[in-house]
Amino acid sequence: MNFTVLERILLLNVLPKEGNVVTIRIIRDLTKHLGLTEEELKKVNLRVEEAKVEWDDTTYVADIPVGEKALDIIVEAVSKMDKEKKLTEQYLPLYERFIEKKEVI
Repeated sequence: MNFTVLERILLLNVLPKEGNVVTIRIIRDLTKHLGLTEEELKKVNLRVEEAKVEWDDTTYVADIPVGEKALDIIVEAVSKMDKEKKLTEQYLPLYERFIEKKEVI
């Protein structure tokens, strides 16, 4: 599944920190793939400036393996933010992609 740098950063922030053993293993694997490699960091010139993350290549996308259960975890996490009224404008693209469009693998 293709993800932009922004989507990857946002997803890393939304994934649950707790769950059962299966869920945590899936989250661990997904987190490993969502994180940018050293090569990607150089390619997009990602940097943290004054407590905000910036990068130059905003068109860069990466194909990240996302299994069915991982997709369910993403959908559940974004849905939970919406139900708890914790969804902010910054996370709206994730909501639109995974809830409104019901992204599939």
